[in-house]
Amino acid sequence: MTELIRVDGLRKSFGATPVLNGIDFGVDAGSVTAVIGPSGSGKTTLLRSLNALDVPDAGVIRVADETIDFAGTYSKADIARYRSQSGFVFQSHNLFPHKTVLENIIEGPVVVQRRPVRDATEDARTLLASVGLADRGDAYPSELSGGQQQRVGIVRAVALNPKVLLLDEPTSALDPELVGDVLRVIVDLAAQGWTMVVVTHEIGFARQVSDQVLFIDGGVVVEHGAPADVIDHPQHDRTAAFLRRLTDPL
Repeated sequence: MTELIRVDGLRKSFGATPVLNGIDFGVDAGSVTAVIGPSGSGKTTLLRSLNALDVPDAGVIRVADETIDFAGTYSKADIARYRSQSGFVFQSHNLFPHKTVLENIIEGPVVVQRRPVRDATEDARTLLASVGLADRGDAYPSELSGGQQQRVGIVRAVALNPKVLLLDEPTSALDPELVGDVLRVIVDLAAQGWTMVVVTHEIGFARQVSDQVLFIDGGVVVEHGAPADVIDHPQHDRTAAFLRRLTDPL
């Protein structure tokens, strides 16, 4: 298979605190990678580095057609081209509260990609229908449930037609009864062949949908492989202990 993401030697510190300590992995085109691990392990920083929302201190990352050596010299234009390869879905929606759902979705295609408003709006309406929100285009974020807002956030990322979707714990801010609606959207995207990297604490979802699982702790990839191996038959004590805590928090 073709590798769509390649990460080598990724490092990131915030001040004197190292967060990522040499991350290496690849993601095949059309596959889903689930990133799991305890709080503070570096999961979100890893994901944000893939979109340069957090700019790494070192490491070479290729996302689709763009490669940056973050220890070398690069420009704002290089970052913009690199960032355009991926769409990012945030934990807490990050929708513009003063814009309607449709206005939120077409912002990127129209302003960044210079697409005609009419074409972007038609595509946005089609995408909204695909996630069960055909009638909510003219609503404002405050008029939507948390699950509906998150589905709009996913649509907003998809509307840019990126090569890769990056999802940062897309269900963590939701009430339990709303989680299923969002997970079903991600399952549908996986079935359509989208390449995704998903930071998640939903272990059942990771087992069902992902092609590979990365377990991160202390800023390093402790274990990676197929879900059946990492989740059901972990080889490292740190992985096994983490999974036990999820099923038996006491």
